[in-house]
Amino acid sequence: MLDKEAKAVLDAIKAANRPEYSTLTPAEARKLYKETRAAVTPEPPEISELDNIAAPGPNGPIPLRYYRPADVEKKEVLPALVYYHGGGWVIGDLDTHDVVCRTLCNEGRCAVVSVDYRMGPEFKFPAAVEDAYAAGKWVAEEARQLRIDPKRLAVGGDSAGGNLATVVALMARDMKGVPAIAYQLLIYPATDMHMNTESHRRYGEGHLLTRPSMDWFQEQYLNGPADREDWRASPILAKSLKGVPPAYVLVAGNDPLRDEGEAYAMALRKAGVPVVFREFEGQIHGFITMGRVIPQAGQALAEMGVALKLAFGQG
Repeated sequence: MLDKEAKAVLDAIKAANRPEYSTLTPAEARKLYKETRAAVTPEPPEISELDNIAAPGPNGPIPLRYYRPADVEKKEVLPALVYYHGGGWVIGDLDTHDVVCRTLCNEGRCAVVSVDYRMGPEFKFPAAVEDAYAAGKWVAEEARQLRIDPKRLAVGGDSAGGNLATVVALMARDMKGVPAIAYQLLIYPATDMHMNTESHRRYGEGHLLTRPSMDWFQEQYLNGPADREDWRASPILAKSLKGVPPAYVLVAGNDPLRDEGEAYAMALRKAGVPVVFREFEGQIHGFITMGRVIPQAGQALAEMGVALKLAFGQG
């Protein structure tokens, strides 16, 4: 069931003999990830406004990138999505996910605030969690200045960023709705650090995200194996998922993280949380950033835009 364009990407990576992240230093891995983005990333869509700003964080300023969609008035108050980029809590930044954020901004007709949280190994767990929550809280507090509606605030992200979004939603619930999050947009989220599902066994080799790389990401991010039991690392282990906001959960069919994404969606439903679960059966991990070569990336982002509009009461 592998999509033909996704297969072409995998074949190209194999032909290029691209090294495993696990064989590189974190600096080398970040450089490789950024260098390989151009070949798969579409041209950035036009938006009306982009500003590099910062939020106060527990370890100093947290860099943010603020987006407003095309064809909106400068003073219009918009709903907003706080977005956490993927990259195994080690790689990725505001630039690697710029096109995704621009596209979601336009498709969802909402402001987007992208968060450049601290990453491992320089800053171990739970530094990324602390920054993710601090950034979301600051966006809500500064809603007036940012021209956004604090009652229509979503959190979202892909992979490691999806993990952080789920955790922020849980933390906000436990802080009695501070910030008040209305929706979760979870794109192939990592929800269980134990990595013991059937999809991990089936797709852990030859499908872009490999088991050696996943082990390496965990080694850089976590302080040790005990952190896997912490719900802030493995949100599916939270005592209860009741009371978190409605969610859209997307998974890719040929992704090691597929099963844990579905398991989280099912656990949300069991807890009484409204969930839209969407599987792109032929796709691989990371495909939403590859719109230049995988057309379904654009389809997925358009569908997510519709989900955001509905969640924000925009029809």
